Amino acid sequence: MIRHGMATAALAATLWAGAAQAQDGRWVGSWTASPHAPVATEGMFAAASFDNVTLAQTIRLSEGGSALRVRFTNRYGEAPLHIGQARIVLLDDTGAEVPGTSRPLTFGGAAEAVIPRGAPFVSDLVELASEDFQKAKVVIYLPEATGPCTCHLTGLDDLDVSAPGNHVDEDFAPASTAQYRAFLQTVEVLSPDALGTIVAFGDSITDGVGSTAGADRRWPDVLAERLDAAGMEYAVANAAISGNRVLSPGMGEAALARFDEDVLTLPNVTHMIVFEGVNDIGNRYGPVQGGVGGLTLDQPQIDVAQMIEGFRQLIVRAHEKGIKVIGSPIGPYKGAGYWSEEGEAARQAINAWIITSGAFDAVVRFDEAFADPANPQQMREGYHMGDHLHGNDASLRAVGESIDLSLFAAD
Repeated sequence: MIRHGMATAALAATLWAGAAQAQDGRWVGSWTASPHAPVATEGMFAAASFDNVTLAQTIRLSEGGSALRVRFTNRYGEAPLHIGQARIVLLDDTGAEVPGTSRPLTFGGAAEAVIPRGAPFVSDLVELASEDFQKAKVVIYLPEATGPCTCHLTGLDDLDVSAPGNHVDEDFAPASTAQYRAFLQTVEVLSPDALGTIVAFGDSITDGVGSTAGADRRWPDVLAERLDAAGMEYAVANAAISGNRVLSPGMGEAALARFDEDVLTLPNVTHMIVFEGVNDIGNRYGPVQGGVGGLTLDQPQIDVAQMIEGFRQLIVRAHEKGIKVIGSPIGPYKGAGYWSEEGEAARQAINAWIITSGAFDAVVRFDEAFADPANPQQMREGYHMGDHLHGNDASLRAVGESIDLSLFAAD
């Protein structure tokens, strides 16, 4: 007979051994969607709220592995967020659940969690083998009124909302759908061969506005696929927010303000690609200053020198953590609603610094990938969604294919 103390020790040893085995590999940010505060109470940007419903959200992992954990967020919540139950399941190429892959998400061993205001909440480790570019579904039951959602508006995949009740364990028919991310921030994967996490940090152009919904055709998706084909095992985390600016809040906190939460909290970040700034200069110098998509935003009277210093701040803060920073000049936007000659002059001055200063570890030319060769101030015809600002599938592929993969060669 094994005595209680011996049994406890044996159990602890078994659990430790299992945990140690599960920890083989490197954690990476296989998928992310940066949250932002609610921006309106009505209209196209009105914040959603939920009460006694189940949400199902489809994601695509950029790197597979042997285990995963899910990070939820209540960063901008007005009250604690109650998750009554949650699970994750892998999907096949048709979007159907792969039998035997459904796993409950627990929190300290409990089936439910209350996430304090302003906080993230990470699930327990889930041992679940996944493949590179495998799709998964995260399902959560919200038993109480959530208040305005801590969301990411440009989801580009369906968010399924159930009829009232807990439907976590069912493949339910949605009562409604939307295309944003709700309370879901990151899926971290334990990969046996990943070299690290590459973060794409930017605005709507990186977020994928103009690309085909549900098709994973953003330029970070293209980059991830190219790296994989080249045998370079990286996770690519898209930490862009539509409407984002380097210096000023509005559609998400300013890049400088959200950098720690949206980049440094991701595991094993090795590189960051920065492609941002058009919203700063467009809103500062455009015909209607401080306006994005019909919203009126606070717009400080920034100048070129302040923009350059903002980029310098991102670089030095990333370098402190050993992250290599790759920058792109601001893309062409002549013909967009907030273009002006003064804004174009600012873009040219900022871009000259990005290209020639040597402040970035490397420079990629997304501006050239988008530009009309006959008039580089504007996007090539057939390369935008009709607004002379946002790309489409063709141009976002061109951008993703313009990146020199040798920038990510292991040292």
